[in-house]
Amino acid sequence: MKLTVTRKGLEKTINVTLELPVQREAAFVPDAPEPRGGSIPQLGLTVAPKAGTAGVVVTNLDPEGAAVEHGFKTGDVILEVAGRKVGSAGDMRNAVQAVEKSGRRTVLMRVKSGDATKYVTLPVGHG
Repeated sequence: MKLTVTRKGLEKTINVTLELPVQREAAFVPDAPEPRGGSIPQLGLTVAPKAGTAGVVVTNLDPEGAAVEHGFKTGDVILEVAGRKVGSAGDMRNAVQAVEKSGRRTVLMRVKSGDATKYVTLPVGHG
């Protein structure tokens, strides 16, 4: 598909290829305690630490939340939020709160989905 981007008053059209994700597997045990896991209500998702690696795995999604609307799936691994590496729900909440306090309306995340790593923006705050 073609995507038109406007920056500093100039428009540029780029070609973008969208790929559907392959089957995902979450790396957590549902009945295990998640001391660093938890809900991120502003984004409509719940995460848990990813065993053995950096990032947090998406364990649950609010069907009406922003994360679902922007293509998140259970099993996706969030590596960074607003340029900060995350390893817990608390890390994510802190990064999102910093974005909200700065007055920005969206947060950029680096997400591993299947074998691909992508950047996704999600709305935050009351913008």
